Parts: sequence; C-alpha cells; structure tokens
Amino acid sequence: MPTNFTVVPVEARADGDQDEAAELSEAPGAPEGHEPDSPSPAGDGHSRENSPIVNNGDMERESFFEGKNMALFEEEMDSNPMVSSLLNKLANYTNLSQGVVEHEEDEESRRREVKSPGMGTFIGVYLPCLQNILGVILFLRLTWIVGVAGVLESFLIVFMCCTCTMLTAISMSAIATNGVVPAGGSYYMISRSLGPEFGGAVGLCFYLGTTFAGAMYILGTIEIFLTYISPGAAIIHPKSEGDEAMALLNNMRVYGTCTLALMAMVVFVGVKYVNKLALVFLACVVLSILAIYAGVIKSAFDPPDIPVCLLGNRTLSRRSFDICAKVHTTNNGTGTTTLWGLFCNGSSPSATCDEYFAQNNLTEIQGIPGVASGVLLDNLWSAYADKGVFVEKKGTPSAPVSEESRPGGLPYVLTDIVTYFTMLVGIYFPSVTGIMAGSNRSGDLRDAQKSIPTGTILAIVTTSFIYLSCIVLFGACIEGVILRDKFGEALQGNLVIGMLAWPSPWVIVIGSFFSTCGAGLQSLTGAPRLLQAIARDGIIPFLQVFGHGKANGEPTWALLLTAFICETGILIASLDSVAPILSMFFLMCYMFVNLACAVQTLLRTPNWRPRFRYYHWTLSFLGMSLCLALMFICSWYYALFAMLIAGCIYKYIEYRGAEKEWGDGIRGLSLNAARYALLRVEHGPPHTKNWRPQVLVMLNLDSEQCVKHPRLLSFTTQLKAGKGLTIVGSVLEGTYLDKHTEAQQAEENIRSLMSAEKTKGFCQLVVSSNLRDGMSHLIQSAGLGGMKHNTVLMAWPESWKEEDNPFSWKNFVDTVRDTTAAQQALLVAKNVDLFPQNQERFSDGHIDVWWIVHDGGLLMLLPFLLRQHKVWRKCRMRIFTVAQVDDNSIQMKKDLQTFLYHLRISAEVEVVEMVENDISAFTYEKTLVMEQRSQMLKQMQLSKTEREREAQLIHDRNTASHSAVAARAQAPPTPDKVQMTWTKEKLIAEKYKNKDNSVSGFKDLFSLKPEWGNLNQSNVRRMHTAVKLNGVVLNKSQDAQLVLLNMPGPPRNRQGDENYMEFLEVLTEGLNRVLLVRGSGREVITIYS
Repeated sequence: MPTNFTVVPVEARADGDQDEAAELSEAPGAPEGHEPDSPSPAGDGHSRENSPIVNNGDMERESFFEGKNMALFEEEMDSNPMVSSLLNKLANYTNLSQGVVEHEEDEESRRREVKSPGMGTFIGVYLPCLQNILGVILFLRLTWIVGVAGVLESFLIVFMCCTCTMLTAISMSAIATNGVVPAGGSYYMISRSLGPEFGGAVGLCFYLGTTFAGAMYILGTIEIFLTYISPGAAIIHPKSEGDEAMALLNNMRVYGTCTLALMAMVVFVGVKYVNKLALVFLACVVLSILAIYAGVIKSAFDPPDIPVCLLGNRTLSRRSFDICAKVHTTNNGTGTTTLWGLFCNGSSPSATCDEYFAQNNLTEIQGIPGVASGVLLDNLWSAYADKGVFVEKKGTPSAPVSEESRPGGLPYVLTDIVTYFTMLVGIYFPSVTGIMAGSNRSGDLRDAQKSIPTGTILAIVTTSFIYLSCIVLFGACIEGVILRDKFGEALQGNLVIGMLAWPSPWVIVIGSFFSTCGAGLQSLTGAPRLLQAIARDGIIPFLQVFGHGKANGEPTWALLLTAFICETGILIASLDSVAPILSMFFLMCYMFVNLACAVQTLLRTPNWRPRFRYYHWTLSFLGMSLCLALMFICSWYYALFAMLIAGCIYKYIEYRGAEKEWGDGIRGLSLNAARYALLRVEHGPPHTKNWRPQVLVMLNLDSEQCVKHPRLLSFTTQLKAGKGLTIVGSVLEGTYLDKHTEAQQAEENIRSLMSAEKTKGFCQLVVSSNLRDGMSHLIQSAGLGGMKHNTVLMAWPESWKEEDNPFSWKNFVDTVRDTTAAQQALLVAKNVDLFPQNQERFSDGHIDVWWIVHDGGLLMLLPFLLRQHKVWRKCRMRIFTVAQVDDNSIQMKKDLQTFLYHLRISAEVEVVEMVENDISAFTYEKTLVMEQRSQMLKQMQLSKTEREREAQLIHDRNTASHSAVAARAQAPPTPDKVQMTWTKEKLIAEKYKNKDNSVSGFKDLFSLKPEWGNLNQSNVRRMHTAVKLNGVVLNKSQDAQLVLLNMPGPPRNRQGDENYMEFLEVLTEGLNRVLLVRGSGREVITIYS
C-alpha cells in the first residue's frame, strides 16, 4: 500500500558556516582538544560502536552538522545518524545492512566500482535459464526415453520433473524477493535462510551437482563427436567382436580428459570469453529446436525417406551394409548381398546361414513416417527390456526359432543397458536443472526482485512446453524401433533427432555439439565460484584454501579441485551413469530451497516479507516432498549416499565450523519449537520417573573475572553427560552500569570454559550489590517456565576460616537455607580441585555412599549417573548405612539389598554399627576451639576499639568460670535439637539415658579442664556425632575415589551458623573428594517402571 511522506524543512539559522563551526568548537561540554572526526562519548562514559550503515570521516562530520538543529539527540549522533542523510543510501543499497556475509562487505566497494548497467529480465534471467535447461539430454536421450517408456510414461516423467522445478522456482522466487540478494545466488539464499550448517551442506551438494553436470556435458560433447561427427577419430578400437561398447567408453575417457583440460585452460585464461560466447551457444540451442519443429511440420505433408531394415521383427544395424535384401539382381544375374555374407558362412547361395536369417524375410519400413501416420498409437506404451535384447517391432510377423546363443558379428540393434521407469527418471532429470542460472546472476541484474521470479518461471514454462510437446511429436513422427535405437545404428549411425530436423541433420548435430560444449564451459566457470563463495564464508575450515585465487579474484585453487572432481565423472564415461549422480545433488539442493521457503512462511518471522506473492507453504512442502520422492525414485542407494554426504558436512560444520549468525530460519524454527515445548512442559515438578538433576552451578570468579574452580564444570559434565538442563551462574559485586564490561568479560570467560569442558548448558551472570543477594536472585529466577533447575551445585568455601574473608561462611549457610526454602537439592563439592578432569579415567576404585537419612533418594541416583561417564565407569558403587544400638543390622542389610534390587542399581551393601559411648575429651576440646573461633568470627564485623574490648571479654570468659556462666545466662537460649543426624526420638533417649552416670562422667572430665563444663551441650553432642561419623567414614572410605554423604541442615536459628561450618569441616576431615548431598525432600527415584 502506498505511503505518503511530507518533508518539512527546519529553518537554518542565519549564521554562516564559519560561525556554526566556531560555535561547534566552543560548544559547552566539548572536551578540549576534541577532534571533530573522533566519536564523541555517549552519556554513560563509554564510546559506542560505529553503526554499520554509517561511513566514518566526512560522513560523521556531515551528520554532526545536520544534527545541529536536533540538540536533543546530539549525544547520539555518532551512533544514530540522521535519517535525512541515510535515505538516499538506503534506497540505492549503496550501504548494505547487517547480516550480509563478510566477504560481500569486503568486496562491496570493488563491485560498485566495476558495476556495469544491470541486465534486464530477458537477457539476465530468461535466456541463461533457457540455455542451462535445454541441453544434452534433449538431443541425445529424449527420443530414446520416449521409445523405451512410451509416450504416456515419458509424459509422466517429464511432467513430474517439470512440476518439481516449477514448485522450486516459486519457493526460490519468494526467497529471492525477500530483500536484496547480493551475488551468490542460490547458495546465498539457502545458507541465509536455513543457517550455516544447512547452507554449507546444501551449498557443497549444489557445487558437486554443478561439477558433475560439467562432466555430463563434456561426455555429451564427446559422444556427439565420436558417434555422429567423426566416428573415425576413435583412438582405441575393439579387439574382438562385442568389445565395441568398452572401446567407446575408453575413447570417451581419453577425449573427455583432453577436452576437460582444454576447457579448464580456457576458463583459467579468461572467463570473459566464455561469457561472450554464451549467446552464441544459446543461438545454437534455439536454432536446433526450431529445426526440430520445422522438421515435424514438414513430416506432416512430406515425410523424409529414411528406410529401416527389419529381419523378421528385429531391427538391423546399417553400419556395415547398404542393401536390405538377401539377394540382388545385377547385370550378370542374381547374387548375394553383403547382408548375406554377414549371416552366412559364405557368399554362395548354398552356404549355411543363421537359422533366424533363413526362416525370416527382410522388410524395409519408414523410420520417420510423419506426424499424420498414426504411429503415435503404437508408441503409447512402454517397452522396457534387459541388456543385450533385440530391438523388435511390435506386430510384425516373425518365425520363431529355438533358443540360440547369439554369435558375435551379426548386425542386430541391441539394448545396451537394462531399462526401467525409475532409471529413466534419473537420466532425464538433469535436463530440467538449470533453474538457478538467473538467481546466480543476481548481482548483475538491474532489478533482481522483479527479474528472478518472472524470468525463471517463464523459462520453466517455455522449456516444459518444449519437452512435453517434443515427447508427443517424437511419438507421433518416429517409428518405435528407431526411438529405441539409442545411437542411431539403424540409420547408418546418424542422430535420430537430426534425421527429423529440417533442413539438414547437421543443424542438430553441430548445434547440439556447440550447446553441450558451451554448457560444459559454463559449469566449469560457475562451480569454482560457488566453491569460492562457500570457502570465503569460513563455515568449513578445511575449504578456506579454495577461497584464494588470482589477483583479479579468479578462483584458481577452486578451479583445480573442480577439474579433479569433474575428471572422476569423465572416468565413469557413461552419460547414463553420470546423470543420476548429479540428479541426486540437484534434487537435494531444490529440496532445501523448498524447505527454506516453507519454514520461513510457517514461522511468520517479521523479516519475511517477499515481494513475490504467489507462494504458499503447502506448495513449498509439496515441492520438497516431490524432490525427496524423486531422489528415491531415481536411485535409492545414490539418494542415501548423497544424504550421507550432506549429513556428514552438516555435522562437521556443527562441531568444527565457524560460528555464524545469519538470522536463519532454522534458528527461528528452534526458537518456536523451544517456546512450544516450554509451554507444554508442566510448570510443577515432574513425575519421579522423569526426574533428573537440572543443575544450577554456582561459580566463583577471581579479580580477573576468571573461574576459580574449573573442575566444578568438569564434574558437572560428568554428572550430566549432556542431558537435561545445566545453568552456569555467577555473581559480580557492584552495579550493572559500572560493571557491565566486566560482566561481559566474565560471561565470555565462563562460556569458553564451558566449551573447553564440553558442558552443554546456559550461562547466567548477575551483577548485584552483594554476593549474598546475587546468589539468592540466581536461585530464585534462573531458568524459564518448566525448564528450571532443581539442584544447586557449588564448591565448599575453603577460605571460610580466613580473617580476610569473613562473609564466605555466612553466604554459604544462607545459600543452603535458600535452596531448602526453594525445595531444591544441594550438592557441595569439597576439595573440588582434586576432582578428576574429563580426560582422566579411573581404572578401579569405589564410589562410596553414606546413607544416614533418607531425603528423596538423590544419594542413590547420583553415583548411577556418574558411572554413565567414562571417568567413573569402572568404579564400583558401595552403600553404607549406620545402625544404632537398638537396630537389627542383619535385617537392615537384607532390606537395603532388596531395595537396591528393585531400584535396578548394582552396589555392595554394608551396615556399619555405631556403638554408644561417652563423649571423649577430644570432642570437648574440639567444641571449645570451635566456640572460641565462633566468637572471633562474630567480632570481625566490629570496629577496632569494639574488637579489642570483645577480645578481652573472650579472654576473661575462657579463664574465669563465673564470667562464662554470666555470659551464657545473657546469651539467647539455643534449642537442643539435631536436625539431620539425630532424630527426635533418639535425642530424647540420649537426654534421659543414664543421666546419673553421665553427670558423674562429666564431673570426671571437667576436672581435667574446667572450661569444658561451660560449653553448650547441644554443640557438644553435634560435635560428638561429627567426630564419631568421621571416624567411621575414614575407616571404611579413606581410599574411595568419591564419598557421597548426607549434608546436615543448618540450625533453625541463626546463632550457631559459625558452629555449623565447623561441624561440616570435622565431618569430612581427612577425605580426598567429598560430595555433600542435601535432598529436596521429594522422591527422585522409584522402583516402578
């Protein structure tokens, strides 16, 4: 819909340019010495990047002056230019927008300098498509296809192939008109629509197809030369009867190699000569087709006299005889003919002759009876045959003979290959390729968005009409046995289609020779440039050498590779064998063009606004399905091979190729699929059978924004093995405005480490005023919808005892509380720097699980997941559980074994009995040291004078018992409760069991050190548990590769947080690798299927 613009001029000031310049240089806020060319800093103090649309230098200064009347926007002039200065450039595309491939940007200035006036639709698109579509198959194989498949099935073959190319052209037109298509044509369109992986794979398939097309055209050229122009030029001659076919193939190999070398030299010396000769070659094609139609019209009232010799119903080759008779009359009487000598063992009438020759008569029929003869009805149906079968005329009487072994040398016309419908599709399809010729010249067109759809579709309509009409006309004009005679042997070695043409067969022979020769040159010109474009994109690293060329940009190395691949096609030597190969590659390319259009249409991306309106996703999907069907119809093993090649290239680019962001449709499709899947995922917790740890990894960064404990990511990779969700989070202290540069650097460092450690997941970095809030924000908000983490993995704060890091233990304990409140599991890796890297392998050892309390079964699941990874695969799993005095340890072991059996987890089981005994002096001493350190940690937050005062108080409390009692009376009470290790029942039993004995025992101990009597008994009991359990674990698991242990929860009130850290330290003391596990409380493992 048209849009009206009204341009309102802003009145300039009366001051002259000099005054303006002076005011500009003296403007307040401009820094001294500020150069007008240098970009002015933005308001946040950071210089912005230059816009990709704006040229530097004069353009910047010009936009600055134009913005003088727009003072409100003057700070943004360096990055956001005035619209008035850009409209002309944008309208003429002299500056390309973002998203254009890098080498296109590099060559843009050079292309503008040498750019000639653009070509129109007819010259730029229609004629090149016509020349590429009409070619070798039309002249050498179409009559044979009609004869073998019949008019009806041939019509079906051509209709299917033409429909496929028409649907592809519609999709291509939509893509080509969706924005400016720089030079690069079909590869550019596919890669920018489907992404670098598909683009590289399909681009290389298109390149291989174009290269093999060059081989096919060269083979067609040599076949015309050796068969129809100069049969005597053959270098290799058959040594015996029946070797003619092999000799022909060897001759084609020799001549084809020489022709390829000559053509490659022509392309290397000067492509401009090839382009200039293109119109000459096209003229040959057009004249040849006109000669065919003229011959058909002439045959209606004056059919040509072309006799064909039949023996019975078998067609005879007239290469070695002239007279179609057994005997002929001469002046001296009756004599035998040359044909008699070929079938008999002598020239005398009494000689012994071939049985079939003796019993059947020789007849002559017209090879081209004309369009009005009614021969069309005889040619409607197919005549498929095996290799080496006689070419026979249906309905002609023939005396049957006994099964004979055909002697060599008899002049029969025989089929040279096995024929069937699907094989003919593969041979014919290359004749409809070439629809990309117009889009490949998109950089040279005056208006590519108008010319490409119009020219391509008109060319397809024209060529489809030519092919379909030729099928009907050939079937109506030419005798069936002549149609099935591939090399024109019954016509004395003449080209079948040439004998139909008017005024002379040589019009077709010479025209087809030059057209195939020109098509071969065009393929050798276009294929290296396509390879060069792929190489310069940098998406396939090992191809980058082919991006270089001569000083003028000609792709020398790419030409050498193209010639080498083309030579492999020539060594195949058979046109009928090469044609299906290039059919595969072209069909794959066309399939992905249709896929690109369908994906873009279905996604409805905002940038998808083609000017070509006559498309629909159903047409693209139909075209894609038809291409895929034709691939398997032609040859299922070739199709699988071509798809394997494309798949290997795709995976190679995915893993080793350069990262490219082209705004492609596959990326959009992934986003849509992700959104759809996220909306379908239940927001609540998953079923127990689907539960797996979705991990939020908390990383600490050093002052250089590097990760402190990279082994934590190694452990994540080993635990996850690429499955489920992994979010790698970290926190920077400060404000985002001040720290956004450091945040970007930190995120880049984390991503590079994730790549090195092969951790598949997402990175989320938060800038917060303090670490505590940042970690809380990550735990609350990381993830999206149903894809949220359910487990937090972090490293043990090794520096929590150090005086210069007083808050690390506080942040850690609060994070433990946060995960509990969020009902998330928590994994704490202690001595994380001793954990194995991904390259290490444990050849033996154990993963020991100490199952003290049940909090969802996570302890059982983690070793199972770890043992899926190569690092831990050879480690055996052991499960220990603790029995109290009143527990039946034998029954516990049986129950645990049964439970593991139902869980389908193989592990050794051991029940450890912890004998109740008195609290040792070591435990009291540990508790005393802990409480002293706890008091010191509290004082680190006080001022210097307060610290000195409190230090004196601590000293007094530890030396005088009455001071300690007074201090304990002032302190708030601590509830005597153990959360994880001590259940409520056992705690009550512990309180009241042997109370009198305990009191007397305490008195004996307190006599050793009076300070012990003032300790908090709850802390003493907890320390006793930690010391005892640590002793048991050390006894059993000191040599284990990994120890998994239930992690006790922090105290309900916050008074004992410092003591909590000490308990955990004592619990894990002396162990190399420890993973403290705190479950979320919900079941994560089940015995049910």
